[in-house]
Parts: sequence; C-alpha cells; structure tokens
Amino acid sequence: MEDVWIIDAVRTPRGIGKAGAGALADIHPQRLLSSLLVALQQRHALTTADVDDVIAGVNTQQGKQGLNLARMAALDAGYDYKVPGFSLDRFCGSGLTALNLGAMGIMSGAQNLVIAGGVESMSHARTLPREFMMDSGNLALRKCIPQPHQGIAADLIATLDGIGRAELDALALLSQQRADQAIREGRFAKSLIPVLTEAGDVALDQEQYPRPQTTAEALANLKPAFSALFDRVIDDEGNSYGSLLRLVYPDIDIQYIHTAATSSGVVDGAGALLLASPSYAKANGLKPRARIRALTTVGDDPTLMLNGPVPATQKALAQAGMEIGDIDLFEVNEAFAVVPLKFMRDLNVDPDKVNVNGGALALGHPIGATGAILAGTLLDELERRDLSTGLITMCAAGGLAPATIIERI
Repeated sequence: MEDVWIIDAVRTPRGIGKAGAGALADIHPQRLLSSLLVALQQRHALTTADVDDVIAGVNTQQGKQGLNLARMAALDAGYDYKVPGFSLDRFCGSGLTALNLGAMGIMSGAQNLVIAGGVESMSHARTLPREFMMDSGNLALRKCIPQPHQGIAADLIATLDGIGRAELDALALLSQQRADQAIREGRFAKSLIPVLTEAGDVALDQEQYPRPQTTAEALANLKPAFSALFDRVIDDEGNSYGSLLRLVYPDIDIQYIHTAATSSGVVDGAGALLLASPSYAKANGLKPRARIRALTTVGDDPTLMLNGPVPATQKALAQAGMEIGDIDLFEVNEAFAVVPLKFMRDLNVDPDKVNVNGGALALGHPIGATGAILAGTLLDELERRDLSTGLITMCAAGGLAPATIIERI
C-alpha cells in the first residue's frame, strides 16, 4: 500500500455553541471550514486543482449544515471547480473517520492529495427540531436494541464499572488545568486559524469555552445532568429511555453522577488535515510532519454505546504490530469523563500520556470536527515534546469508535 503523509493540520478556535453567547454562532459553518481550506492553500502554495477530494465530517446535516458542506466549503474557499467534496456522518467519530477515509484513498493509490476534517456549528444544531431523531423506524429499532441517551449511557457505564463521582470530578478539574496551561504556553498556536466575519474583523482567535477558574468545590456542588432523562417518554406508547433500557438491564439502579462539567462542552468549530502521497509531496515540495501507521473503526455494544475506544485501540495496535507501551501520547475524546477513565483503567495506560493538553470537558466537542482537531493537537504535542507516536480514538453513538495511529517523520 501507498504510504500516507500528514503535511499539516489546522483548526479554528472553539466558540461557545449558543446563539447570543458564542463568538462563532453567527458564522456560517461552511465559512468555518473554508477558512481552514484557505489557510492550507496559503501555507503550502497548493495548486488547488490537484486536490483529489475534500472530506468533512458533519454530524447534523440539516439546515445550514446540509447540502454537502464539504463541497460548498471548497467553493467558498476559492478552490478550483474540479475539486470534489463530500460530507459524512459517523456521529462523534465523523472527523476522525474523514481522516481515515482520506488516508485510504491515498493508500489505495487512487488519490494523491486530500484534505480531510470536519465542522460542526452546534449553536445552529440547537435550533433544529429534534423529532427527526425519534421517527417510527428509529423507535422500532430501539425497542429491539435499546440505545439510550448518551448521558444515561455514561452513567450506566460508571455504575457497572464502579467509577465514582470523585473520579469524574477530578478528571474534569485536571482537564481544565491542563487546557489552561496549554493555552497560556501557546501550545495550540501552530494549528490555530482565527475566524473572521464577513467584514474581515476577527470573530474569534482563541478558545472561548474553558473555565480556568474551576475549583474542586464548585465541581462537587453541581447537580447530576441526566437523572430526569431515564423516565422521559419518547414515543406515543409511553416508552421511556428507562423502560427500554430495562429490557437489557432489568434490575439496574443507575447512579447519576455525570454533571455539566463532566460532560463535553457544546461548541462550534472546525478542523482539517492535509494528506499527501510521498510521490506527490516530493514532487511538489511538501514537507511531511507524520505518517499514518494504522486506522480502523469498530462497532461495540450499542446500549452501553461509549465503550468502543478500547477495542478500537486494540485493533489499531494489532494492525500496526504495536503494543500499548509503544504509544507515546493518546488523545481519547472526553465525550464524558467516564470514557477516558475506563480507557486508562482497561488498558493500563499512564494518565500522564492521555489528553495532556486537556480535552472536551474543558475545550468543548464540536461533534463532526473533534476527531480532526484531536489529530492536529496530538501531532503538535508530539513535536513539542520530541516524541514519536500517538493514537487518537473516540466513542460515537450507536456503539461506534474509530482509531488512528500516527508517527512523526
């Protein structure tokens, strides 16, 4: 197979995903992504007609985020009309799946130059009606294969694994502290691209979501976020998340311990990576920063839903012929605090190697974009520490999880 080189990674800052409060809430999501395409072109003097595809993860493909946002962003960026694009939805794993698909195109020899990433305007998604999520077909499936709200799944996993509130709160505090240090030391500066308004003014040039003033006492006083969802009726027959969940766990007594602080932040943002074959990069003066060693996606229990990162990591390691100890740094998306905690426990991973610059608990999780953002964050940090190899993974709805291993060149 053809080798795949990562030439560069860029991203926007993440803005609070709420109209009236978020600095990016009035910026069209295609502009969030197109600003990154412009940056990649300018940073590397790309001949845009050579780009074989633009692939973008976009979770909620409705309203402003419908109609093939990847293609529209390429046009908005002024790329050659020949450049195709497509958007994909693998829930929270969309951005990392875009990276993996871009890599597959180059590995196969069918493509030489691909831009892969993702975008999510969660401030926009919040304005959309949610009925489409619970249509008759969806509900019929959930009666056979219960899929609860992700927050309930997080609390269910914590209950089954004996992970307590104190552990969750401690991770949330650590995430805030690490993110604050990373921001103060400029660790994100290499990849960060300011977002401009239509008038050319700066809309946002730094992270908006973090709360560096967070204290352990404040976290301990927060109320559980998902307890009321268990009995929420979700269809005309009176079924609730709880009644369906009891089809699988009839005697479960869930401890509700995840709060707003131990759940990922709702934000807007985008990320993108420039991928190339070695032959194209050498012929066009593109210097590689890393190669992709392994990539995969797994399915896991759709009821527990969030446990896929462990088997995804195991599969990626086997593909690369590596052991867990061969990985220098990990980015495990903090969709909920229980996810990286269980990951570190199950795989015996040193916490000092995981999410070293904070994660989604502090920085937010723009669903379709997060995987691409994490890949760039990992690459920057490997370079800063002069380390070699890193792994990115994340849980996604339906029990899915992609994983990717990168190695510096």
